[in-house]
Amino acid sequence: MSDAFSPPPAPGNPSGDSDQRTMAMLAHLSAILFSFLGPLLIWLIHKDQADKGLVVDQAKEALNFSLTVFILLVTCMIISATIGWIPVIGWLIAIMLFLFMAAIGLVALVLLIMAAIKANEGQYYRYPFALRLVK
Repeated sequence: MSDAFSPPPAPGNPSGDSDQRTMAMLAHLSAILFSFLGPLLIWLIHKDQADKGLVVDQAKEALNFSLTVFILLVTCMIISATIGWIPVIGWLIAIMLFLFMAAIGLVALVLLIMAAIKANEGQYYRYPFALRLVK
């Protein structure tokens, strides 16, 4: 009968590991709503705390990925706006770039959700493509 009940948690901070996983997950999910600003804020808050290894690493990873996606999207927008003024060919290229931007957004959304799930499991996730701008 005593096996049915679990022992009380040890003194100290029993949810520290859970807090790190949650913050690491939020670093990835905040990129969906706030682009690179969410992971940047989380990284700046936790970067000097030695006991927050998972949070710092995953916030940095989410920041690098968000910056990569941001740079790609802004570059596509600039090229599309510039070439879009050319009749017919420019319009077709602008439409293709728009579709490319939609695909980038969809892939980024899927990868961010996958990264958030892995971070919540306590795993260090690496995106398949990301410029390592923040080291």
